[in-house]
Formats: sequence, C-alpha cells, structure tokens
Amino acid sequence: MTAIETGTNDLLAHRVGHVGVITFNRPERRNAVSSAMYHGFQATLPAMAVDPEIRVVMITGAGGAFCAGGDVKGMHASNSAGGVREGQPAGIEDRLAHLRMHQRHLSEAIHNLPKPVVAAIPGAAAGAGLSIALAADLRIAAERALIVTAFANVGASGDFGGSWFLTHLVGAAKAKELYFTSPRLTAAEAADLGIVNTVMPDEDFSDAALNYCHELAERAPLALRYMKENINRAAHADLPTALDAEATNMIHTMQTADHREAAAAFVEKRTPKFIGG
Repeated sequence: MTAIETGTNDLLAHRVGHVGVITFNRPERRNAVSSAMYHGFQATLPAMAVDPEIRVVMITGAGGAFCAGGDVKGMHASNSAGGVREGQPAGIEDRLAHLRMHQRHLSEAIHNLPKPVVAAIPGAAAGAGLSIALAADLRIAAERALIVTAFANVGASGDFGGSWFLTHLVGAAKAKELYFTSPRLTAAEAADLGIVNTVMPDEDFSDAALNYCHELAERAPLALRYMKENINRAAHADLPTALDAEATNMIHTMQTADHREAAAAFVEKRTPKFIGG
C-alpha cells in the first residue's frame, strides 16, 4: 500500500496494486463534506488521473458511512452566526463562483477522469455525498447502505450534479420524485432502480469492494478509458458523432499491445496480462 498526500486528514488516499482509493474521513460527522475535502479532491484526482500505476479509482467512506453530504450542524452554526460558513466567501456572487469551482473539481473531474471510478458505499450516501457517488461510473453498496437525496429535507435544491446524473440513470419523472420526496432507499431498492450496480454483504464489505476494483483493474486500461469516453459522449452527442468517435477509438485500441495480448490469450486459452499500452 502506497500513501498519497491529499493535504488534509479529512480525505485520505492510497494506492493498492492498480487501485487508487480515496476515503472520506470525518466519521464523527458521518463524513459530511468539509472545505478541506474539496481541496483534497482537487489535489488527488488529477494526480490519480496521470499515475500510470492506477487503473481504477475507488471512493469510499470511513466509519460505516459513505458521505452524509453537507454538514447540517455546520450550516446551522453559520446561519446563527450570520450565514457565512468557514472557508466560504461572504458575497453571494463569490459564493456562487466558489461552489461552481468545487463542483467542477469534484463531480465533473470524477465524470471525466480517464479511468473507471467506483463509489463503494458502506452506509449512508446523502445529499452532496450521493451526488458524488452518482458522478462515479459504478456504485457498489453494502446491504445496510441507505441512499437519500436529502436536499428537500433541508430546504435546498441540490448541487454537485446529482440531478443531472440521477436523471440519466432513472429518467426525469423518477428523479423528480426522489428529489421532491426524498425517500430513504435501501441498497436493494436503489439497485432495483439502477442507481446501485451491485449490493454486497455488510460483512467484509471493504475487502469485497476492493477486490471488485482489483478485478476491474485487470482489464485493458486503454479499452476501459475509451469505453467510458464513448458512453459519456452518448449522453449528449448525436448518432453520427458517436459513430465517428467510436470508430476512432476502436481503431486506436486495436493497435495496442493489450489488444494483441488479448487476441493471443484467446487463441492460447489463457488469461491475458494487460500492461496498459
């Protein structure tokens, strides 16, 4: 295991084999987001994006929760003190610019990272925490996990791309229902809706989630990168644009050493060993 510096103890990171692990680390607040976490992601995600040893990124939470979203206790304290939260600018326009920047450095960066990102959800994922999980490519959850949009419960409209990601996963009508009424979904219910990809037993969830990511990391990294690019593009591109881009990526990946290795392994009836080139 190799530690990766994030600049804060609120967010931990390390590499295990070809998997980069990022951990929300405020268990006493159910991993509610802090200003330091934003800066930690801003430093860590670009570093993992260019690290050739990292093929898959896993985001999880310490202490039994994934991330409870905004720190409601902190919100109440700042409201009582005049409405300015620690680490946040005072003016409305500056606060808007501040949030936009953090959203791009976190949710947009996860969505565009040129490697698969897996959200491993050991417990509650709520509000902005759920939005961050939705930004990932895949979500795996422990049986005890709870999924809740939560914003309606605190009189807020939502941030970090949750409404965009959720709409693409479940459709507009169901996304509106989940935002308006904010039900507490079990992991099984979230899986039935397509929000969660896989549900795993609570026992040894962390190890099982990491093994899931290790298995994904054994696949051809460049092929996974371009698959992600193709599918992300499908959310907004027309068919001719998508076809042209798919053709470009297909020809590119079929010139790689990993493609040659996969073809040879198929003929030789063995498991391929991918090098990422």
